[in-house]
Amino acid sequence: MTAANVEIDGAVRDATSLRAFLHGLPGVDEVGANARAAGLATRSIKKASKVWALETAIGMVDLTTLEGADTAGKIRGLCAKARRPEPSDPTCPPVAAVCIYPDLVAAAREHLAGSGVAVASVATAFPSGRASLSTKLADVRDAVAAGADEIDMVIDRGAFLSGHYQRVYDEIAAVRERCDPARLKVILETGELCTLDNVRRASWLALLAGGDFVKTSTGKVSPAATPPVALVMLQAVRDFAAATGDRRGVKLAGGIRSAKEAVRYLVMVKEVAGDAWLDPALFRFGASSLLNDLLMQRSKEATGVYSGADYVSID
Repeated sequence: MTAANVEIDGAVRDATSLRAFLHGLPGVDEVGANARAAGLATRSIKKASKVWALETAIGMVDLTTLEGADTAGKIRGLCAKARRPEPSDPTCPPVAAVCIYPDLVAAAREHLAGSGVAVASVATAFPSGRASLSTKLADVRDAVAAGADEIDMVIDRGAFLSGHYQRVYDEIAAVRERCDPARLKVILETGELCTLDNVRRASWLALLAGGDFVKTSTGKVSPAATPPVALVMLQAVRDFAAATGDRRGVKLAGGIRSAKEAVRYLVMVKEVAGDAWLDPALFRFGASSLLNDLLMQRSKEATGVYSGADYVSID
């Protein structure tokens, strides 16, 4: 798919043209997508590149806690780790953001002041997305008022799967307007979308409606981020940029726990979307335990040995 055969301006004039645009997107060859994702996972990288990849991945992490038992004290510790992932090594980069519930945004804002680490807040009746639009917009308003730099919203998957694309589009656009100037990440919950064709359509729908990022998952549904899903979403932002000149980002969240997986995804980013996306402004990992393994592997590359189990904090 190229810019020449994408009529962006005509895609959102009304529900009929939006449906025609989304269903006119090229179908995903699921066998081919799986094969290409598997092939990219076999790429090897040199030691110097591995060190760069580990540090790049650390700087792309949205360090996340989204539990009902979260407290202000837990957020204080999370923010300290976000600012200085490796306290004994000031050369270790900070993470990109912390991702938390709206009622904890003010506490995170206080502890991250002056650090450059963003505060991201889930919103719009996370994780189900099943609430009235007014309730969802109030959720967004409260998070932004408390100091959120980024909003991670969830789409109405029931509406999407029922073919009510205009409803989903209008909701994303309304959240986009309400959250300004915060950046908007649109969570597709790809584990509930069933097919890669739906992942492609939902990605384009989110991009057309104004999402700054498309994000795989809430982390509450399995499967979450998978290589074929990541491949399709990266293709979507690449093709959207080719058609419009506007680069949007991808956030992979849910189930990514090892540095090896993260590095493989960076290879995919480079090969599918391009070097421009190897930047926290355009690519993120939503994770908690992933950061620990990235730090362990970074230490191993520097010292030649693995550190003990107590080298990093347990999240």
